[in-house]
Amino acid sequence: MAGKYDDLAAQIVELVGGKSNVKCVAHCITRVRFKLKDESKANDEAISELPNVIKVMHANGQYQVVVGNIVEDVYDAVLKAGGFSDGGAVDADDDDAALKGVTDVIIDLISGIFAPMLGTFAAAGIMKGLLALATFLVPSFANDGAYTLLYTVADGMFYFLPVVLGFTAAKKFKMSEFNGMAIAFALVYPTMVALTSGEVVGSVELGFAGTFSWYTTFLGLPLIMPASGYTSSVIPILLMVWFGSTLEHWVKKWMPASMKMFFTPLIVVTVTVTLGYLVIGPIATLITNLLGEFFALLFGLPMIGSLLGCTLVGAFWMCLVIFGFHWSLVPIALVNLSTLGHDYILGSVIAHSFSLGAVLFAMYLKNKDEKFRGIALPAMISAFFFGVTEPAIYGVALPDKKAFINASIGSAVGGLIIGLSGAVVYMSGGLGVFNWLSFIDPSGVNGINHMIWAIVASFVGAAVGFAIEFATYKPEAAK
Repeated sequence: MAGKYDDLAAQIVELVGGKSNVKCVAHCITRVRFKLKDESKANDEAISELPNVIKVMHANGQYQVVVGNIVEDVYDAVLKAGGFSDGGAVDADDDDAALKGVTDVIIDLISGIFAPMLGTFAAAGIMKGLLALATFLVPSFANDGAYTLLYTVADGMFYFLPVVLGFTAAKKFKMSEFNGMAIAFALVYPTMVALTSGEVVGSVELGFAGTFSWYTTFLGLPLIMPASGYTSSVIPILLMVWFGSTLEHWVKKWMPASMKMFFTPLIVVTVTVTLGYLVIGPIATLITNLLGEFFALLFGLPMIGSLLGCTLVGAFWMCLVIFGFHWSLVPIALVNLSTLGHDYILGSVIAHSFSLGAVLFAMYLKNKDEKFRGIALPAMISAFFFGVTEPAIYGVALPDKKAFINASIGSAVGGLIIGLSGAVVYMSGGLGVFNWLSFIDPSGVNGINHMIWAIVASFVGAAVGFAIEFATYKPEAAK
């Protein structure tokens, strides 16, 4: 039985140069992402004219077809049309990385590792926010069995985040996913986690880089670990899987075929986990501490730090989204959440989707063209309620240019309010209106105060964006 988007998918595959021109295909929240052998064979103009296609982009070594909220359905149809396997692996020889810039490679790696888990990760965050709200309204609910069960839904993915990243990173680094997960399991193994609650055997003080302590030794060598262990951590598992993938590729070159199945994972996992705890983990902890210190320094500047940081991130967030650079801030935000228990980076961008949605609403009210309205309305709803902004950015705001700038101004004002209030997020939650729940303090110290400020920032940012756009937008000129 033909699917709703089968024709669209077949045309996309044909217009990107056919199946033979596709190295691999994946997707994020709004884009079907191709890696093509020769991007010059793709017909950008023809693909852009297809129904349901918002825009075509060349970014981070990928050919990206922006389709908005229907991305999963279109992606499945593309897999079917091209005969691609899930995950898109058609040709394992991805030898163009050396030809790309360092920034492109890093962003491509980060987006490829984090994008596949984003939907489930956001869902877990929404559940955390709902539970925080429920316990604020009914404190006794925290002692109920229902709360305990639902909290496993909310916190399980955060606690075992290294395992999820072990899987997605292994896939990205072309390593056995099960080896990647085995390395991650060793990081969150209960016995190792429990070590950090015991007596400190020794420690080294490195000033602003932090204190490095160990709780046991391995053949006389100190096993240095963060005080909270490696649960919910990000950078350690990414570095370990990268090292493990390099080791795995090397072992496979000389390991006899009859022994590869068992001895390759034995060597790879054992060596990676051992060096992970002895060397890679402490290095990752050092990097984590330095990143935290940098942003703490920026946001902690006397008088202006929080205002400056939040306003700048809010103002330029949508610019980062366009080029995919926002992915570079996501790991830092996750590090803040795992080490500090809160984050100001993601908190500062709360208003961007509301400002953008309000700008589109102003354009919708003044522009009576039915085709334009048909594009603007669903994009506006997507931005307001679900925080998915690509349809609004690429389909409406960016082509208009002024609309994009006005939306960025509203986002910056929202960031300024967050900076003034000192509001932070306590979890990585949903987007749009669901993101408000991320500002509820689970400890109860700040209660819903930060959420109230987040709502204020959202509405003020939206009001600013709407007012500027409504006052300056001329549909005739835009045509």
